[in-house]
Amino acid sequence: MQLYRGRLIDHIQLVVRDLKASRRFYGALFEVLGIAIGGEAEDYFWADELFVSSADSRAALGVLTGRHHLAFQAKDRGMVDAFYKAGLAAGGKDNGAPGERAYHPGYYAAFLLDPDGNNIEAVFHGEARRSADAVVVSF
Repeated sequence: MQLYRGRLIDHIQLVVRDLKASRRFYGALFEVLGIAIGGEAEDYFWADELFVSSADSRAALGVLTGRHHLAFQAKDRGMVDAFYKAGLAAGGKDNGAPGERAYHPGYYAAFLLDPDGNNIEAVFHGEARRSADAVVVSF
């Protein structure tokens, strides 16, 4: 088994009211971003560092999570645009159309609200060179 991880976050769990609506929404976003669903069952699904479950899942302890802001990395501006369109088509709500932001030169992002009101962003930071695509953890 192998996991791919960044440096700061190991994983994030969202506990949602309507798992099917969230699966449809995030599935559409991940398809555009080139991220596969890693696993799923009746009460959860996960992809990379994001784990999403229903409130009745053993992993949730019966409590919904609050409003969060999650930013997903995009490979280019076109991917940000496609993320936004796919998210709207899958039940997301506009929270900031694709465009440059003043955070730093080249910051191009789009924002959507997921079915539970979480602020979900796709961001392309502009042309840059990475030392690696991901950290691979092998068991």
